[in-house]
Order: sequence, then C-alpha cells, then structure tokens
Amino acid sequence: MTKIPLRRYTARALPIDDQDRVLLLHGFDPARPEQPFWFTVGGALEDDETLQQTAARELYEEVGIRADAEAFTGPYGTNTIEFFFGDYHITQDQTFFAVRVGDATVSFDHMEQIEKDTTTAYRWWSAEELERTEEVVFPPDLAALLRKITSDGEFA
Repeated sequence: MTKIPLRRYTARALPIDDQDRVLLLHGFDPARPEQPFWFTVGGALEDDETLQQTAARELYEEVGIRADAEAFTGPYGTNTIEFFFGDYHITQDQTFFAVRVGDATVSFDHMEQIEKDTTTAYRWWSAEELERTEEVVFPPDLAALLRKITSDGEFA
C-alpha cells in the first residue's frame, strides 16, 4: 500500500520537572499497534506561529500543561526525520525546546481524537532511566539532550 507523503515543520516540547526528568508520552502507530514507543510532546506549526508558540500550544493540547512561549529555552537541537504513521510517510523537520514545569499535572483532555486513540500513558524519565531502558524512545539520543539541557546553568 502506498503511503501519503506529508512534510511537517514541528516544535518538540521537553517539559522538565524539578528533579530534571523529562515528560514523555507512550503510544503507537495505528498501523503497527504491537510496536509501542515513547516520544516527546510536540507537533506541527500552525499559521504564523513561532516554534516556541507551537511548543507552548502543543504542551497544553497534548498534556494539559500551560506555559508561555517565552518560558521555553533553546533550541537544543534540530533535525529531520522520516517515519510512517497510519497512512502517511512523514518527513519532519523538528526543533527541540525545553521548559521547566515543576510539579505539573498531566491531562489528555485536550488531545485530538487520533492522539487519544494512540497515546496510552505518560511518564517522567531521568537521563539515567533513558540510558538504561530497553524500550524504544524517540529521539534515541534524548538522554544526552536532557543532560545538556539540565547541565546548562541558564536553565532554571
């Protein structure tokens, strides 16, 4: 079956708690539900948004945490990836931003239906836990990225 090509420009939000753990979502591709993975909060730019505005909007829509766009630091990395999701072959340019969220309460109430249908859990991960896990995590170098962010004296 031919997949529909889709090009997206995205902001990835890395909400980090007071223990320097990053919040990740657990889910699956609807075409391959037997292959779950952990992934960062984030999504595609809309209209005239900046990347930081996109990160703030996605943080609220996906996990119910509010943060001002100005509170995001970074970017801490940019790359282009290709993957399949459902009927799509996606090429995604993604930029990573971090935001300190303290003891935030997570809620899936504002997700789009496809996100609710394919997101099964959330978890706060330390860099050490990311390094030790045998579970699939995207991006694969997230532990190093988290260490870079939390060791930066400017990240409060």
